[in-house]
Amino acid sequence: MAKNREVIQIHIGQSGNQIGYSCWQLYCLEHGIYPDGTLYQIDSCGEDMNAFFNVNKTGNVTPRVLFIDLEASVIDEIRLGSYRKLFSTNSMVLGQEDASSNFAKGKMTRGMDCIDCMMDRIKIMAENCNSLQGFLLFRSLGGGTGSGFGSLILEKLKEDYEKVPRLEFDVFPSPKISPVIVEPYNGTLGVYSGMDTVNCSTLLDNEALYDICGKKLGLTNINYFNLNRIIAQAVSCITSSLRFSGDMNVDLAEFQTNLVPFQRIHFPTVSYAPLLPRLTGSNYDNLSTMQITNQAFDFRNHLVKCDPKIGKYMSCCMLYRGDICGMEINKTIQEIKESRKDMFVDWSPTSFKIGINSQPPMCVPGGDLAHSNKAVCMLSNNTAIQGVWLRLLQKFDLLFSKKAFLHHFLAEGLETSYFEEARESVATLIEDYREFDREHGATSDSLLLQKDPRTQKVKPTKGKT
Repeated sequence: MAKNREVIQIHIGQSGNQIGYSCWQLYCLEHGIYPDGTLYQIDSCGEDMNAFFNVNKTGNVTPRVLFIDLEASVIDEIRLGSYRKLFSTNSMVLGQEDASSNFAKGKMTRGMDCIDCMMDRIKIMAENCNSLQGFLLFRSLGGGTGSGFGSLILEKLKEDYEKVPRLEFDVFPSPKISPVIVEPYNGTLGVYSGMDTVNCSTLLDNEALYDICGKKLGLTNINYFNLNRIIAQAVSCITSSLRFSGDMNVDLAEFQTNLVPFQRIHFPTVSYAPLLPRLTGSNYDNLSTMQITNQAFDFRNHLVKCDPKIGKYMSCCMLYRGDICGMEINKTIQEIKESRKDMFVDWSPTSFKIGINSQPPMCVPGGDLAHSNKAVCMLSNNTAIQGVWLRLLQKFDLLFSKKAFLHHFLAEGLETSYFEEARESVATLIEDYREFDREHGATSDSLLLQKDPRTQKVKPTKGKT
């Protein structure tokens, strides 16, 4: 991978900013950066760091990041927290009033009031890059700022930087955990608005993360810090090839090329291994490449509620880091292909992309995960993701059939027809995935839906587009 190719991270809304704080805390630990932005050793400042950090001649570093929100509470926590000296004040951008969990407020009223200011900050940051590699965005699709204002920012990014990759990590409405009653509206509208403005959207949800914390890590009093640190661990593994030199690194353009077989089918899931509890005296350095790879394929290690066994893999990007050699990985992947060949589509025989980075994984001191000298993060595009969209539309239909809470959105200028178009777009997306199942012999329709899909009101009303 070419050096000095910068990445700009953009964290939007409460969830996006909280995830961002956890990510940068881990990045600093891995690069040897104190919370005040100074390096453990000044001579450790190399070209690798430039992808995510601006580094001055004295060795002080500043993250290349924007924290964006329409209200101040979470950003104030970052501004006053232990890493307050790390982030530039110019990297924190606030609006005048929050979106009140309303997509229309985030995109059409509150968001429009401050979008120019936000884009000016992005423009300044982009102009200071020698060779901008891409944008990484983090947001929640259940809230108003993440779904609405996030969609507006993506539209502007496409207008101004059309050829620059735009990848995002989306916290999706969970099957059972729903703190906001209008999440189905926000989620459906957010997916529809971002369908043509983002190149690759990796899905996460809080319920899957809660299960990991409780069932795999043995935690009891689970909070968002626990969830966000798991996300940060996966994101760190994904971005390690962007931040450290390596013989088989993967850049942002390659993620898109290898994970997105068709433009609309750009929603990979992410899994991480090993996910093991931190126990006194435990040592997990003897885990084999096969062990952590098999764990990555286990649905319990996925960061979204989706069982890949009921669908088929169209593509997999396996990102290894730490004490792993290429021969072990090749042998492992070959065994996976032979033993699980029925889990992969037959029209993509080279559906695996492998990334290897020798930089070992690290964990935040006092965190929940055990240390291991190797790890793998798997980004995979699987037809079983249609179940996520199906659950979303079922909840959308329950609200929309009664026009429940609709007036809050209409009062901000959104039209009823936009809801209908958004619903149709997501229903068409479900049909796209089902088509792959039917054409290539998968059986996820019967396993996932359990009944005639016509009774679940997911078919588009105006025909497939």
